Amino acid sequence: MGVPVFGYDAVLAAVSPERAIDEVRAAFVHYRRREWSMPPKLYLESPPHGDFRAMPALGDGLAILKWVTSFPGNHAKGAPTVTGVVCVSDANDGALLMLLDGRAVTALRTGAAAAVAARALAPPDRSVGMIGCGVHGAWAARCLAAAGFGPGRCADPDARAAEALATELGWDVATREQAVAAGVVTTTTPGAAPVITVADLHPGLHLTLLGADGPGKAETTVDVLARCALFCDEWEQASHGGDIHQGAALGRITREDVTELGAVLTGESTGRTSAEEVTLFDSTGLAIQDLAIARAVWDAWSAGGLDAPMVEI
Repeated sequence: MGVPVFGYDAVLAAVSPERAIDEVRAAFVHYRRREWSMPPKLYLESPPHGDFRAMPALGDGLAILKWVTSFPGNHAKGAPTVTGVVCVSDANDGALLMLLDGRAVTALRTGAAAAVAARALAPPDRSVGMIGCGVHGAWAARCLAAAGFGPGRCADPDARAAEALATELGWDVATREQAVAAGVVTTTTPGAAPVITVADLHPGLHLTLLGADGPGKAETTVDVLARCALFCDEWEQASHGGDIHQGAALGRITREDVTELGAVLTGESTGRTSAEEVTLFDSTGLAIQDLAIARAVWDAWSAGGLDAPMVEI
């Protein structure tokens, strides 16, 4: 019997932004309640080019392993920064069930996480500032729009990327300075240099930082972190490879200073405490989020609503 294989376009066609948001939100709750399990992400460095990552998770009768890359220099070559595959198995007997394009899964779950965090932490001002309008920035913007946020301002050194995203969503092309004036600001840059400074902070701002997803990357500064109410997807991962890592490494940020998003979603912890508070969500990308998207594809396939080529393995 063959295994269905879902390429990039097939994955994106199978899971709408709205479905992705619902599934990723549920994944945070499942993980917080210890209903799903997720061993630590494993990095395999390939200096000076980039890295490979192995990300396992298990829940709701499925087990996944995502083998994914981050090679920032690929952009200059016209090649994707992120590539990979998600293997999905039956958690009851180990049978391989399907293979998914890792780039599409990563884009969907990254965008969905931005929307989940914004719904949980955002101020009354629902305007959006997008800094970085590549693949992940575009999906973050699409998911935020699907969650009712906007209008938006799109900023990117590549004017064509900002224009394309703004045109698609009916938003505006903007400078970085204009984008950070919004209520909900999301960054999806390579993390090679900070794009958010203390001067950018204003009452009621919500920041979601998506770009710093590994050691040595940062989209903001320790001084910014010190002035925000801090939230993350998962403490261990964020404290070793997210923006929060900077403060943790210097001893300026401890576990007690950071709230995991899952705790907010389950009602165990408080999110935003006032309209004026500045909140910051450090997203490093979790395998449970990939599992959530994989489960949505598997459900659609099992219901007979999808076509996919079958391969013998």
